[in-house]
Amino acid sequence: MILTLAFRNLFHDRVRLAVTLVGILFSIVLVAIQLGLYLGSSRMITANIDRANGDLWITAFGAKSFEDGGLLLRSGERHQALATPGVAEVIPLVVNFAEWRKPSGGSTRVVVVGTDPEDGGLVPWGYAEGSTWADVKSPDGVLVDRSYLKELDVSGIGDTAQAATGRVRIKGLTQGIRSFTQAPYVYMPISRARHLVGAPNDATSFYLVKLKPDADIEAVRKDLKSRLERAEVLTKEEFRDRSLTTWLFKTGAGVALIGGALLGLLVGTVIVAQTLYSSTKDHITEFATLRALGSSSAYIHKVILGQAGLSAVIGYGLGMVIALAVVYLSRSTPLPLVMTPWLAATLFAVTIFMCAISALSAIMKVTKIDPAMVFSK
Repeated sequence: MILTLAFRNLFHDRVRLAVTLVGILFSIVLVAIQLGLYLGSSRMITANIDRANGDLWITAFGAKSFEDGGLLLRSGERHQALATPGVAEVIPLVVNFAEWRKPSGGSTRVVVVGTDPEDGGLVPWGYAEGSTWADVKSPDGVLVDRSYLKELDVSGIGDTAQAATGRVRIKGLTQGIRSFTQAPYVYMPISRARHLVGAPNDATSFYLVKLKPDADIEAVRKDLKSRLERAEVLTKEEFRDRSLTTWLFKTGAGVALIGGALLGLLVGTVIVAQTLYSSTKDHITEFATLRALGSSSAYIHKVILGQAGLSAVIGYGLGMVIALAVVYLSRSTPLPLVMTPWLAATLFAVTIFMCAISALSAIMKVTKIDPAMVFSK
């Protein structure tokens, strides 16, 4: 009977039900979009770090993110690292901002990424249209993501442009490698990257350190720190967290996204609370009758919570349909949203909690009912 009463109370006034569902729907969609942007941004920031095959990262002091490595390391650091017990390989990476001159005029910033996948360090992923790294290794060849073709003022494979101090030719395309800074990643062999940005032949942004199978990562890290006076030694997790902190929180972007999600929850909670309170107030005589017939306060509270639960389930279902549509439409944009099973489950739990909290105002109203009021009507 609890669900039956809750269902009838909920659907008795269709207009009020519609207002409730719109409030929940608005809250779910806003929170899903904000958190989807947060997850999407996080993945873009850490994609290259996550894909890199190394146990430790050697960076210049002060390097705050993958894009902020500079070109301060030299071959001396590599030789010292290779001489460290437990180290199997030390793979260089060059990462540097550069100017991309558009063929039709104007320019934009790109992130030049110099890597030699043959070394097993950082291997570009998501190849599209039959592209391979062998094509990129051809003279002047570079690899870009197809979502940035318009931004770079090129149409596809074979087009040329000016990057930094030299000419480049699009020889490969990827699908799904986005940049949080909106400066497209341009992958190329490490020697070509150094040449384009005018760096010395041994200039390096990062060294990826691979350890021997039996090596203790903390012991090797401590040894490397004592040997490298001009560099930092970070684990992949530390460098990942540092990059996220730099781009999401020191810039304020992450705070804005999380703040927007909390605002959506607040608006949804207020709308649902107001609607449940009004519904309870309109049915106060019926609830008083139930009390006069011997129904306990707990029973009536369960009816109100049942209304809140039904509202949550229906609103969540409608909201997720819209949220998933937005996620699908964003998949080819420079800033795609991400929806994971974990996020979907979290949103459902948050919706139930939001509606349960909203029911408190109605429960407080019912708690004050005097059963004798039914006899005064």
